[in-house]
Amino acid sequence: MPEPGKTSRFEFPPELRSLLKRRLQDGIFDLDFTGPQSAKHLVESLGIPHTEISHILVNSESRSLDHLVQDGDCIQVFSQAANKANIEGSTAEPRFVLDGHLGRLTAYLRMLGLDCQYRNNFSDPELVQISINEGRILLTRDRRLLMHKTIQHGCLLRSLDPEVQFIEIIQRYSLKSWIKPFQRCLLCNYELQDVEKEAVLERLQPLTIQYFDEFRLCPGCNQIYWKGSHYERMLKRIEKAGRIVDDVHLEPPTGS
Repeated sequence: MPEPGKTSRFEFPPELRSLLKRRLQDGIFDLDFTGPQSAKHLVESLGIPHTEISHILVNSESRSLDHLVQDGDCIQVFSQAANKANIEGSTAEPRFVLDGHLGRLTAYLRMLGLDCQYRNNFSDPELVQISINEGRILLTRDRRLLMHKTIQHGCLLRSLDPEVQFIEIIQRYSLKSWIKPFQRCLLCNYELQDVEKEAVLERLQPLTIQYFDEFRLCPGCNQIYWKGSHYERMLKRIEKAGRIVDDVHLEPPTGS
């Protein structure tokens, strides 16, 4: 005899409602289902990866996403993006791994000195393994990728615009204390080292030799950085983050 259907009520906060189907975007609705279903499975069936959820309440009591939802349960879902307390309390420097279509965002985050693993042809299994093995936060616009059951830390980017994505990440994670502008290679992620001008002189253009005296070198790809034409543009991009980075020291030289 077929198992009778079940119905549970779901309540989603404003931060998550845009991820739901249009007809559900008021955020409060009844969901019909059959069989044993975990809260994780039901929430992800609605299009919301578990990485976007900080916690849930079932009938006003805290439960894990593994909770088997019962007929008549009321599930209140809370957004990870709004849950600043557990992020601010962390003493570990956040590290990221980025999906292949996020090259521009990678450069912006590295510009702030943040540790970002990136390759434009990472496969989904590679991204998952890097995130798990190295404890990195997976950044992507791929919902299905973040629904992988072994992913613990990830972020579903809402915008297609790299500059908006940049602000999304700074706002979602408490990055202010970790920002060290112009300390990391934008191309390969290595930390930059100061280098004497004479050591790189033969690689410099005449005008660069004439107008610049402070240089940094990437030990990974040998890229040279100085306060060149990109410097002011990068400063403005950092300042665009507004109050979040308004007291960060911006002196170290970079640019090319």
